Amino acid sequence: LMLLGACNSSSPISPRERSDFNADWRFHLGDGLQAAQPGFAANDWRVLNLPHDWAIEGDFSRENPSGTGGGALPGGVGWYRKTFSVDNADIGKIFRIEFDGVYMNSEVFINGVSLGVRPYGYISFSYNLTPYLKWDEPNVLAVRVDNAEQPNSRWYSGCGIYRNVWLTKLNPVHVAQWGTYVTAEEVSKNSARLKIRTSLQYDVETQTEDSVQQADGTYVVFDSEIIPLIDVVLQSRLVDADGHVVGEAVSEAQLMPVAPAEMEQEIELKNPNLWSIDAPYMYKVESILKNKETGEVLDRYYTPTGIRTFRFDAQKGFILNGEQVKINGVCMHHDLGCLGAAVNTRAIERQLEILKEMGCNGIRCSHNPPAPVLLDLCDELGFLVMDEAFDEWLLAKNKTDNYYSESLAYGSSMFFTNHAKEDLTAMLRRDYNHPSVVIWSIGNEIPEQSSVDGVKILKFLQDICHQEDSSRMVTSACDNIAAVEPIRTLREFENALDVVGYNYVGRWRERAETFYEEDRKEYPERR
Repeated sequence: LMLLGACNSSSPISPRERSDFNADWRFHLGDGLQAAQPGFAANDWRVLNLPHDWAIEGDFSRENPSGTGGGALPGGVGWYRKTFSVDNADIGKIFRIEFDGVYMNSEVFINGVSLGVRPYGYISFSYNLTPYLKWDEPNVLAVRVDNAEQPNSRWYSGCGIYRNVWLTKLNPVHVAQWGTYVTAEEVSKNSARLKIRTSLQYDVETQTEDSVQQADGTYVVFDSEIIPLIDVVLQSRLVDADGHVVGEAVSEAQLMPVAPAEMEQEIELKNPNLWSIDAPYMYKVESILKNKETGEVLDRYYTPTGIRTFRFDAQKGFILNGEQVKINGVCMHHDLGCLGAAVNTRAIERQLEILKEMGCNGIRCSHNPPAPVLLDLCDELGFLVMDEAFDEWLLAKNKTDNYYSESLAYGSSMFFTNHAKEDLTAMLRRDYNHPSVVIWSIGNEIPEQSSVDGVKILKFLQDICHQEDSSRMVTSACDNIAAVEPIRTLREFENALDVVGYNYVGRWRERAETFYEEDRKEYPERR
């Protein structure tokens, strides 16, 4: 068993149009404004292009509450505004705004209407703009970013809309966001069987399921409006690196508004080019969605993908395409040093090229979901990735005295209870298809590793991972495995993990170099 692919993109000939939405934003550092309102005067605000990190533009000071871990740079509250128009000809289309990441506590407004709040600063998210758009008139998108309560991170986070923003225009019937899941089974040098799950969406302006009433087998009554069901054909084509179609599957389905439909298909491939760290060969799956009756192409969606097998073996370690591979990895935080946190594709590529040259083949995303472009580059350059979700669960980490404490509540632990499932699910769905990603991490040095409640949280998060992705194992970095009570990692915590993460063993034993060997004898089946 194993897996494939990466992010999704559009084609010039596709009914789906995904546009870079980074240019010509207005920015103001400060709060107490009515900047969400369309009539607010922002003419004197600074004009800039995203991605943007306002913290790196500030002055270093020991007085900045972010502390040295946060670069001794300022936080605060910032506002971003962008005015844009949509053509009358696009009435009936769906418009979505997509953020790769905003640090942190972002609230997005369109024409004065709040679309929602996403506290976690490292997760990608999107909103449907359609119900609130004005046609052939100016529309105002405003984003409030609140990074005032500090310290909230143990490393430099940056501030603002520091990752890319996209505007996607769609037909109401389309492939859902992150809606393709491509898995390869029975993989060998001679053949591979690809299983493709595709989630299809039929959007209407009001997104309330309660307002849908089935009338008969051909239409629904939706907010007193009769909307026909639609019969569709999904054609999934596997395309090689030279642009040749090397496999195809076709299926039919009937779609109803709001309720997503999932279709499963298989493609048999002869003599596949396997993805590896030395030869990172990429395919792509082209999903063509058509109206069955008219033949009209409703959506065309692309999923880059790489075919390989991998597993973690208790005796042999990591196995890629049937061969043992030593992972020479590094922890890689999201910032770019003196460039700050704003995503710069060439700067990230340069980091990876330097690491590759020095013999590195593994990246641990420390300690949060990375920018999508990093995983794209890891796919292309041949890195093995540990994709990590959280640095905190419920208990905060006190960065001032190096002890765990609930007194410092400004980090991601503040919103773990209400948003952990949503954020973890978004990471899993967004990153599922990347061939570079070989393991999920649900936490880094979590204080709850020494508590019974921590075991419960671990199982809750790990179950989400397994439900979304049965092909990858789950780990969490444990830094107190050999510590003394009461902070020692519970054996129940370790044993619940698919793969046990050992951090800083040298802290806890005089002869740290023998620790792994001793544990291997004590737990022979442990990965």
